[in-house]
Amino acid sequence: MTPFAIAGVQMYVNALQPNVDGMIHRLDILMARFPWTQMVLFSELAPYGPLEKFSLPLHNEAIERFQAVAVKHNIWLIPGSMFETAEDGRIYNTSTVINPAGEIVSNYRKMFPFRPYEAGVEAGTGFCVFDVPDVGRFGLSICYDMWFPETTRQLTSQGVEVLLHPVLTGTTDRDAELAIARATAAQFQCYVIDVNGLGAGGVGKSCVIDPTATVLHQSAGQEDMFPIEMDLDYVRRQREIGMKGLGQVLKSFRDRPTDFPIYDRTSGTDAYLHQLGPLEIPKQGSRAGLHSQVPGVDPAAHTSGPIESGAQTTPNFVEHPKDTTVVSGEQTVPRETPPLTN
Repeated sequence: MTPFAIAGVQMYVNALQPNVDGMIHRLDILMARFPWTQMVLFSELAPYGPLEKFSLPLHNEAIERFQAVAVKHNIWLIPGSMFETAEDGRIYNTSTVINPAGEIVSNYRKMFPFRPYEAGVEAGTGFCVFDVPDVGRFGLSICYDMWFPETTRQLTSQGVEVLLHPVLTGTTDRDAELAIARATAAQFQCYVIDVNGLGAGGVGKSCVIDPTATVLHQSAGQEDMFPIEMDLDYVRRQREIGMKGLGQVLKSFRDRPTDFPIYDRTSGTDAYLHQLGPLEIPKQGSRAGLHSQVPGVDPAAHTSGPIESGAQTTPNFVEHPKDTTVVSGEQTVPRETPPLTN
């Protein structure tokens, strides 16, 4: 058994004043109660909240304080993330990994900002993989990154066994996000530590999931500290024999007989995606998508049906007629009003 104790801290996050003092105070309490904890993870944007106007340079006083508290408690510390103002003025959502010696092991910039809502935040392009000596390999992604399984695929293909996932989700899609977290643990046979905030930091419901998609802990809607001892040998066992002795998904992906042309942007296989309109916030009364082109329909024949396998690499599309309305599939009658456009 290779045990390692990781604690998540789900705490109330203020938007208009710093939360750094509160984070350090909770760390002191956590370590007094559970001194066997070896790593602590806070939620996304916990130190200064979700407003970009509080963006700071990568190296700042708060990071120095977190480095000192990591040394004080002899822990690995990931203090959520902060908005970072880069030297060129661009803003990133950046997480820092600090080791027990107080050294910065890695900085990770969120790869998929929650666009269009985080329109002013740049996307990072690097991955975060780091080793805890004599324990195992860890990876970091931030919130919306997990909605894109390619990010976890990249990490686990490099041997990541524990995915650290700070989150700021205060919206109605939190339940969907929890489903994705469980699916990620199963798909990639890894632990997932998903830590959300409260108040301006989210709606809570943080969770810890093991490589068989079993939920080891589920927070509710109040402050919570949850240290969990994990067994990294359990990850290795599941990856070798399959999840619960069943699906050996990482090896199956390794031995795949095909590559995926969708990842070649010049292949044309993503033609449908270019029909989906701009990445923008929906407008009041929007009817976007209701008069979209229909995949798999020949625009000349106006008939639908499956495209024969191998016949072409890009789908055909046809627009819904803009001057008629289908009634019960029998006939068409004139529209009373023209369709709205988005």
